[in-house]
Amino acid sequence: METSDIFRMLWAGTGETLLMVFASTALGYVIGLPVGVLLTISDTDGICPHPLLYKILDIIINITRSIPFLILLILIQPFTKFVVGKSYGTVATIVPLTIAAVPFIARMVEGSLKEVDHGVVEAALSMGAGKMTIVIKVLIAEARTSLLVGVTIALGTILGYSAMAGIVGGGGLGDIAIRYGYYRYETGIMLITVLVLVILMQVLQWLGTLLSKKLDRRRG
Repeated sequence: METSDIFRMLWAGTGETLLMVFASTALGYVIGLPVGVLLTISDTDGICPHPLLYKILDIIINITRSIPFLILLILIQPFTKFVVGKSYGTVATIVPLTIAAVPFIARMVEGSLKEVDHGVVEAALSMGAGKMTIVIKVLIAEARTSLLVGVTIALGTILGYSAMAGIVGGGGLGDIAIRYGYYRYETGIMLITVLVLVILMQVLQWLGTLLSKKLDRRRG
C-alpha cells in the first residue's frame, strides 16, 4: 500500500474515531448526567431521599458496568441493528458506546456531586431555594471542575472502547489496526494507528486539564 493511501486511510479513520467518541460521549451525558443527579439526590443523605429509586438505579448501573464492552458490543447487535439499520460501521458503534458510557458517566457525576460541601446545600435550603435551583446553582455549579475532569476521563475511556469495536468492524482507527495490523500482518500500520490513538488521548487529556485550570481560576 502506498504512503498516500495509508495517510488517507488513517485520516478517515481518525475522523470516524472522533465522531464515535464525541457523539457517544455527548449522548452518554444527555442520559448519564440526569441519572447521576438522581443518584445523588435520592441517596439517604440527598435532598430528596428515596431509597427504592436509588437502589434500582444503583443495581442497573452496577450490572451494566460489570459487562465487558466487547461482550456488550456483541450482545446488543440486534438492538443496534434495530436502531440504525445495521450492526457494524461507525454510526452503528455509537449505540453500544453510548450504552457503555451512560452508567460510567452517571457514577462519575454522582461522585463529583457528592464532593460538594453539604453545608453549602443546607445553607441554600435554609434560604428557601427549590430543589432544581439547588441542583443547578449549587451542586452542579460547585462541582463544575470535577465534572469537567470527568468529561476528560469519559472521553479517554470511550476512545479505548472505540478501538475495541474494530474487532467486529466498528470502523475508525481500531478497525484499521485489526484489519491491517492483525489480519494482514502489516505491523507498520498497526504501530502508526497506535501512535495516533496515543496522540489523541494526550490531546484530550491536555484540553481537559487546561479547561479545569481555567475554571479553578475563575472560581478563585
